[in-house]
Amino acid sequence: MDRDDIKPALAPPKLLRLDALDQDQAVGEEHYKSRLKEYQLRLIKLQLKLAANKEHSLIVVAEGPDAAGKGGAIKRLVEKLDPRTVRVYSTIKPTPQEYARNYLWRFWTRLPPRGQVAVFDRSWYGRVLVERVEGFATQAQWSRAYRELNEFERVLLDDGTVIAKFYFHITKTEQLDRFKRREGDPYKSWKISDEDWRNRQKWDEHNSAAEEMFDRTNSTQAPWHLVAGNYKWHARLVMLRETIKALESLGL
Repeated sequence: MDRDDIKPALAPPKLLRLDALDQDQAVGEEHYKSRLKEYQLRLIKLQLKLAANKEHSLIVVAEGPDAAGKGGAIKRLVEKLDPRTVRVYSTIKPTPQEYARNYLWRFWTRLPPRGQVAVFDRSWYGRVLVERVEGFATQAQWSRAYRELNEFERVLLDDGTVIAKFYFHITKTEQLDRFKRREGDPYKSWKISDEDWRNRQKWDEHNSAAEEMFDRTNSTQAPWHLVAGNYKWHARLVMLRETIKALESLGL
C-alpha cells in the first residue's frame, strides 16, 4: 500500500447508515500479517515523535455494539507501542464518586498529557448511546449532551489533542454467532453476560441512537470512522490505518 493513501482527510467522511455498511470485506492472512506489521511499525515511530514533540496528545475512542471487535482492535493498536506513554481505559458503570459529579469529570481525569496517548474502550459518548437507550440519562440530559460533547472535544482540539473516533459495527447475525461462541469457550465466557443479551433486544434503538450521534458529533477535525467489523482482520487494519492518518496530520 502506497503512503499516498495515508494522507489526512480534508473533510469529514460522508457517513453511511449502519445497516448499509459493506460487511463483506475479508482480507487474506498474508495480507493481514504484512499490513499489521507495517502499520504497527509506522505507528510506534509516530508515537516516539509525539513523545519527543510534547506539543500534542492523541485520544482514540472505540465505540460499537457488544462483540463488535473493539477489544481485539485495541490490542493490535497498542501491543507494539511504548507502554510508558500509552494508557487504555475501559469505561464501565460509574463509581459512586463519579456518579456524584458531572459525567464528563471521569474523562477529564484520564486525558493524556502532551506527548502521550489514551485509548478509550467506550467513552463519553455513552451519554447519547447506552445511557440514552437504557434510560440511565433523562431526555433532557442526553439531548443537551451533543452540544456538551462537541464543546468538550473543541477544547481538546484547540489545545493540541488529536482525536480519532471509531464505531465498530457488525450484523445482528454475526453478533449472535459471536455470543454463542463466547458462551461455549471457557476462556471467553467472561465476555458475555445477561446485560449483553438485554442490549441485543434493543438492537434497532441502539443503531438509531448511534446514527443520530454520527450526524450531530461528526466534524472535519474529529470525524467518526465507521468500521465494518464482520471480518476482524479488516477492522483492525482500518483502526491502525486511520490512527496513523490522524497522527500524520500533525506533520511530526
